[in-house]
Amino acid sequence: MEQKGDGCDDPSAEAPQPARTGTPAEFTASLRALRLWSGLTYRQLEARAGARSDTLPASTIATTLGRVTLPREQFVDAFTRACGLSDEDVREWREARRRIATTGPASATADSDDSPAAPPVGAPARIPRWRRAAGLLGAAGIGVVGTLGVTSLLHASPTPDTLPETAVAGLRMPAVGSWARIHPARTPELCLTEGRDRSGRYATAVAAQRLCTKEALPQVFLEPLSGNAVQIQWHHPKHGIGCLTVLTDGPGRDLIEPRDGCADTDPAQQFRLELLGPAAAARFRIRPAVTGQCLGLRGQDTQDGAEVVHGRCSGAPDQDFLIALTPPPPPPSAADSTRPPR
Repeated sequence: MEQKGDGCDDPSAEAPQPARTGTPAEFTASLRALRLWSGLTYRQLEARAGARSDTLPASTIATTLGRVTLPREQFVDAFTRACGLSDEDVREWREARRRIATTGPASATADSDDSPAAPPVGAPARIPRWRRAAGLLGAAGIGVVGTLGVTSLLHASPTPDTLPETAVAGLRMPAVGSWARIHPARTPELCLTEGRDRSGRYATAVAAQRLCTKEALPQVFLEPLSGNAVQIQWHHPKHGIGCLTVLTDGPGRDLIEPRDGCADTDPAQQFRLELLGPAAAARFRIRPAVTGQCLGLRGQDTQDGAEVVHGRCSGAPDQDFLIALTPPPPPPSAADSTRPPR
């Protein structure tokens, strides 16, 4: 394998192997592992692809890697080259994709080369993928261990501690990003995760505080941007990647929802993390770039299920959050690996 991208400093680590994949979902999970192996952010991959005259918008990468269907061959070529693989290795990934496309069920290869490409950076976000929050929250068959299955594919890959740190004050986070849990500082037994608008005015999934152990939660991934800003991604075991997005109008105004149209140029999906107190406390104020205001809890509520909203930075305790970086999620369970694609 060719030496990995600039984001990692251990070129001896073995890259994920496409020959080990047998289904569209496994192939896409292996591409996600390859991205972590490369040590490159979505924006760095976009730039590297552009230097090779390939078109690979960061939003296309996020959308494609969030699916369980087989990516388009053009995407596989551009993505693997951008990750730093040699021409021979790129060919192996292409052949693995063709093998799966010709042997797997037709319903599992929806992203054929004749299908439309994902929208470019800056395109309007599509309707949220997670349409019915209540139904998702009650899906007992979805285990949190089924989020990505990246760990089993990263044979001998470096731990997050071997990656360079990014410029987010108070978080020792790799440049490629990190898995994390976000807790309200007043109620650390709760997590910022998937909930619903208790007023009933907005029907889709929204961000809320819920017991960390109560439901099958989406895994949180922080994608570094610049100036202490991050994109907050939710990796759902069934619905893929959704990026938290601030709603500024309509029936969901002031709420935060996950959208599958991820674009790191969208200020509604950019959140600046402001450190409060010593770095060891990992205590932050979270400020959406689109408004410059602060995230907090509706009505300063401390109850399980309270919605996350954005509003005036008041210094109230409901606007303080704890952020804990976590290891990658474990491999999927047998039940998850056999679940048909959406």
